[in-house]
Amino acid sequence: MRLGLGTVQFGLDYGISNAAGRTPGDEVGRILDCGRQAGIDTLDTAAAYGDSERILGEAGVAGWSVVSKVPPLPDDSVDGRAWVVDHVYRSLSRLRIDRLNGLLLHNADDMLKAQGPSIAAGLREVKAEGLVDKIGYSIYSPQPLPELLDAMSVDLIQAPFNVLDQRLVTTGWLGQLVDAGVEVHVRSIFLQGLLLLGRDQRPAYFDRWNPIWRRWDALVGECGGSALSHCLGFAKAQPGISRIIVGVESRLHLEQLLATWKGAVSMPGTDLSSDDLLLIEPSNWQTK
Repeated sequence: MRLGLGTVQFGLDYGISNAAGRTPGDEVGRILDCGRQAGIDTLDTAAAYGDSERILGEAGVAGWSVVSKVPPLPDDSVDGRAWVVDHVYRSLSRLRIDRLNGLLLHNADDMLKAQGPSIAAGLREVKAEGLVDKIGYSIYSPQPLPELLDAMSVDLIQAPFNVLDQRLVTTGWLGQLVDAGVEVHVRSIFLQGLLLLGRDQRPAYFDRWNPIWRRWDALVGECGGSALSHCLGFAKAQPGISRIIVGVESRLHLEQLLATWKGAVSMPGTDLSSDDLLLIEPSNWQTK
């Protein structure tokens, strides 16, 4: 099963289409049970996701492949190695496990600062000690990858990928990473839920891209199925992607997603890829 479960919504209010808020702890347990039964084996979390790690630990994640992230450095005076090692032990304690499948730098740009060599030393240390199986970066764009990979060899990269943000593929980086033996996980396949919103549900901020929305709505309508199916199918059609990280708010939500996943196929037709960072990078959205 190539789907993995994102967990940010277990600890934070997250996503433009999320009206339910954080997922209650008892519902988290039901989601994990459902996912395990369906063959999902990967959980994506982070120290920066509020109480997510603690809630997962209370629900029980033994047997899961857990990927977590080292939080961004708070300032330039912090020792990078100590920061990494300390946060690995904290994450393991909250998660109530003794080993992470993956550890990523949440802010990959930290590796390009003066503390970069010290951070790399910390990541290599926790891997050598058996606390972590794979080390790597969580990135928002492929642009810094040449510098990042020069700074440290990695086992795992996580990046955004969806019908609008196709930079991972169009730049050639997906193929290069796979050829180099780097495992690739993708997130944001629904663009924080934006791609699942109907025409009348999208905030006014996005009206400037109406030509794109008209093409997207038309494709979904013409090809049948749903926006959910097309988003899943688009990511599913990329064989180099090892895990597709999706967030769900409830067991019912996951069951619906799993049912859609089985029949999801990539739709033919218009290329909707965009390089407009005001659209494809949610940190730039001005929706409030």
